[in-house]
Amino acid sequence: MEHKTGLVSLEHPNRLKVIHQMLDTDFPNELITIKPEPATMDVLETVHTPVYIEKILKTADYDFTHLSPDTPASAKTYLAAFLAVGGCLKALDSLLSGDCQAAFALVRPPGHHALPDRASGFCIFNNLGVTALQALKVYGLNRILIVDWDIHHGNALQRLFYDMKEVLYFSSHYVFTFPQTGAWEDTGRGPGLDYTVNIPLLKNLGDEDILHCYRDILSPIITTYEPQLILVAAGFDGHRDDPLGRTDLTEQGYGWLTQLLMKLGAKVGSPPILLALEGGYNLKALAGSIREVLMTLTSGDPEAEIPNPYTPQGEELVKKAAKIHPGYGIQY
Repeated sequence: MEHKTGLVSLEHPNRLKVIHQMLDTDFPNELITIKPEPATMDVLETVHTPVYIEKILKTADYDFTHLSPDTPASAKTYLAAFLAVGGCLKALDSLLSGDCQAAFALVRPPGHHALPDRASGFCIFNNLGVTALQALKVYGLNRILIVDWDIHHGNALQRLFYDMKEVLYFSSHYVFTFPQTGAWEDTGRGPGLDYTVNIPLLKNLGDEDILHCYRDILSPIITTYEPQLILVAAGFDGHRDDPLGRTDLTEQGYGWLTQLLMKLGAKVGSPPILLALEGGYNLKALAGSIREVLMTLTSGDPEAEIPNPYTPQGEELVKKAAKIHPGYGIQY
């Protein structure tokens, strides 16, 4: 809440305010609160350069400044950014120690556009990038799946893990908007070849289309890869009411995606799921979508029924993915 971004930025403190109001009303007792601690310098340096981290710390000297044309900062932005990473890390600890099976890091600033040496797209530190590397280093994992359902491609997450097979990056996004990356043909490099899966979405794609797409593409990927941990870059700007979105998803669609992840995870040992907040700029849609996700997670039932749709848009995406990634046995 102390990360003040001015009057014109869509990424503002009210995003968290409406989420917490929803939590107080709809989840008064069901959730465990994990208190974050600021990430340490050495952990941040696994992704970001020392010079860049120092630049973030120096924003404390100014009431308001810009880290990039689209990423403003205020005097306590540095603390919010350190806590955003630290909150994800504390959630990781809780998951991998067995304290909980799923966690949602309701943090800002977001992270999937944050490059090693610069801020971008409202993002300052790469929250899930740091978290994934810590899971590899500290907990010895070697198969982490990142699912990025934000409507904008997580260019910094892709870049960070493009050469690695230990982290499989799966992104669905509208490619003709910021940052205009994430083409079908971007599939990884060297040891990481075919461990990057990009699904450029069609305009006006709806809930049943995205469910068809995820069911038929992500299911064989999870079965083949058998992830030990699932991280979700949980942006909600694909909602039909979002000012930056280009698709027609609803709150229900995000609930279905969450249920599908639980169902697919149950087939490979039910790996822990950590979601971290990314985009989502219509306040009502944001709070409602997160409510659906949390309702699904707190039900604890991976076998709860969801639709089994077949749609022309979904089929087109599945066919393209099958041709680009034949090794996963995607069927259509």
